[in-house]
Amino acid sequence: MLSDEVLAQAAALLDALRARHLTVATAESCTGGLVAAALTAVPGSSDCVLGGFVTYANATKTAVLGVPESVLSRVGAVSEECARAMADGALRASGSDLALSTTGIAGPGGGTADKPVGLVFIGAARRDGPRQVRRVVLPGDRGAVRAATVEIALAMAADLVGCAPDTSQLSKD
Repeated sequence: MLSDEVLAQAAALLDALRARHLTVATAESCTGGLVAAALTAVPGSSDCVLGGFVTYANATKTAVLGVPESVLSRVGAVSEECARAMADGALRASGSDLALSTTGIAGPGGGTADKPVGLVFIGAARRDGPRQVRRVVLPGDRGAVRAATVEIALAMAADLVGCAPDTSQLSKD
């Protein structure tokens, strides 16, 4: 599932984090730890990667990351608000400088008219400032949705640390 391109992207991000003395943590739902796996596949990643949280269940999102139950009941786990809260929770729980979050519907089931299969929200937050959440609807099967989500999350992190790669080929909504 982790292509050579994604591993190169992860290595470049880790180099940028290392050069800036920054750390990263992940909070993942639909990707099930694949963002953390991409980062930790790179030798020397322990210099920057503090940890990752796979919070698939809503109760775990609340208990581990502090996602407010009101967010989950009002807009659901697949939402901008949840992705933002997950990233903020990962910052708090890990003490990292940067956090990435993923929440969405990878499929093949689970989609609705309002929230179709392939809908993903990806969060990126820096302790010292910028935060962003990106909404995307990704094509393909479960594996394709998850792989594209990892690629976008790494690109968003690179953007927040000032080493953004060309993302023109990435899927956008």
